Amino acid sequence: MRRLPSPPVGPYAPPAPERELTVVSADGSRLHTELHGPEDAPAVLLAHGWVCSTAFWAPVVRALAADHRVIVYDQRGHGRSPAPGPGGYSTHALADDLVAVLEAALPSGRRAVLAGHSMGGMTLMAAADRPALRERAAAVVLCSTGASRLVDRSLVVPLRSPRARARVHRVLLGSRAPLGPVTPLARRLVRYATMGPGADPAAVDMCARILHACPRAVRGGWGRVLLDLELEARIGELTMPTAVIVGTADRLTPPEHADALAAALPHCTGLIELPGLGHMTPVEDPEAVTGVIRGLVEEFGTSHPTTAVEAKEQTT
Repeated sequence: MRRLPSPPVGPYAPPAPERELTVVSADGSRLHTELHGPEDAPAVLLAHGWVCSTAFWAPVVRALAADHRVIVYDQRGHGRSPAPGPGGYSTHALADDLVAVLEAALPSGRRAVLAGHSMGGMTLMAAADRPALRERAAAVVLCSTGASRLVDRSLVVPLRSPRARARVHRVLLGSRAPLGPVTPLARRLVRYATMGPGADPAAVDMCARILHACPRAVRGGWGRVLLDLELEARIGELTMPTAVIVGTADRLTPPEHADALAAALPHCTGLIELPGLGHMTPVEDPEAVTGVIRGLVEEFGTSHPTTAVEAKEQTT
């Protein structure tokens, strides 16, 4: 039976959606989708990361929903989305799911700013060659993410030898071992691995509950996809305006990932470094992440799609 986290209270409590949808992806996988905020407001879509759920975005949704139409969905196997269909676990499936949600939740002719955290950012990169993404994305936010070499660059395990560190990371990433209940030790491990040293204890508890609720088969299935992730060739296909966000203390996707993304993007609007923050930037500093999203909505949310050539002309 799926284990759902007990809901947090205060700013980390998931807001009640205005509407819920069950979106069916290309292989029949069913995706729990939520719509928040005014229907006719500028649209934003948020894609969460590995072992997370829509609840992860709660502080950002609360900040945006007053004057934005916010779309959030549970990646296949996560949260309230059941186990994947025949498409299983792959970057192709991530792209299929994103396109299905865009087409079902965003009215024809409407465009949105798309923000992805961690595996959610990888989802946007995986879908970069899809016509639906090019047509529906006004701008993109890649938050605490990377395109390749995740195990080689991770700093979670403090070993001096890069080769030994990568071997341990591979074991951890593909593990299906049960995580057990959320204990004080579990919270300390979550803070160390995924958050900055100054993280709010309530935020740490929220993240620990969400991570521990992910079914271990789903955690292992997606972990094996991330082990050999290779999306560098797709970065150049994200031709729309794109912002990159990273915490300077991110151990899972250290800042060198963000540097590589910013350098490879055809139209990077900026690399935003958040001092002292870890991997969970939308939870650790929702105001900063929300501010980047709002800025892109204001500048590009109602514009026509910008091609790489047009972007180059605008900067010369």
